[in-house]
Amino acid sequence: MIRILAINPGSTSTKFAVYDHADCILKKTIRHPLEQLLRYKNIIDQFAFRKGVIIESLVEEGIEVDSIKYIIGRGGLTYPLESGVYKVNNLMLEHARQGIMGQHASNLGPMLADYIALQIPEAKAFIADPVVTDELQNVARYAGHPKFKRQSIFHALNQKATARFHAKKVNLTYEELNLIIAHLGGGISVGAHKNGRVIDVNNALDGEGAFSPERAGTLPVGQVIELCFSGNYSKEQIRRMVVGEGGFVAYLGTNNAAEVEKHANLGDQRAIEVQEALFYQVAKMIGEMAVVLEGKVDGILITGGLAFNRDLEKYIKQKTSFIAPVFTYPGEDELEALAMNALRVAIGEVVAKEYNAGGNINES
Repeated sequence: MIRILAINPGSTSTKFAVYDHADCILKKTIRHPLEQLLRYKNIIDQFAFRKGVIIESLVEEGIEVDSIKYIIGRGGLTYPLESGVYKVNNLMLEHARQGIMGQHASNLGPMLADYIALQIPEAKAFIADPVVTDELQNVARYAGHPKFKRQSIFHALNQKATARFHAKKVNLTYEELNLIIAHLGGGISVGAHKNGRVIDVNNALDGEGAFSPERAGTLPVGQVIELCFSGNYSKEQIRRMVVGEGGFVAYLGTNNAAEVEKHANLGDQRAIEVQEALFYQVAKMIGEMAVVLEGKVDGILITGGLAFNRDLEKYIKQKTSFIAPVFTYPGEDELEALAMNALRVAIGEVVAKEYNAGGNINES
């Protein structure tokens, strides 16, 4: 029996699941009240608290911790990596602690996996397809000025898992397909997948692409410059306009997409217009990625929490089905995606890679 523990630390929750081979035997989401997290100065300081929560829950649920041999955490903001499964090593742990590409709860993923693995004889710790997965072609890296460079930060784990799931459904491999995948959640990323590599994608975290329930996406640079030097806003305030207080939050005062959809369906004109603007921007991004793939697109896949919205699905199909068939895979299951990546290593389908800062990117 191959027993796997998958761990996905989020900003206000810790999610984990236990799998026996491909069968999920336990899945839990532990919510952390904001006042509880405010006790900690930064995300990394939450490590001891979060590991305690996971281990205590496993014991409470009757899971024999020593029976787990593969522990896989969500990858954090380390140096950019090619897609794949990576062994957790000391360099990765140090970079996660430092937050060299930024601070995010996912930085705890490799740290939690490593700690638990060290408590179990012969257990191994991994991450897979972290948010810094980078397979951009060189031409996509140019931003317009040598002081700037486009970065690949997106929902790689869910996009790759959705791509593989779709490939099985159509009896092909992921590497045989050209796909455009739109992950539509709290953040939005739209990627051009060419034969198993994401050759272009928007930076879903830092001000690029469509706006989302809580992120501003691409903003008019000239107006941003004026705002920065107006003296009316701090650097932190402007940063929050981009991530956390943009999109639906800025326009409608909520990041709850289901609530926005409800108001739109009740005839709230402002909600209708803002929601449609999000749909419109996503459709435009899909068109951009069709150009990246030179029109040779086997399918457009819509995934993430917003994909449950039937109006969005209808809109995207209406605007983009001339490019390729549109397939909807609502929601996301990052825990399952993590577990299946660990299983691929366990059964020898793939070989886990070594994390090597600056040496894990093959620019093409």
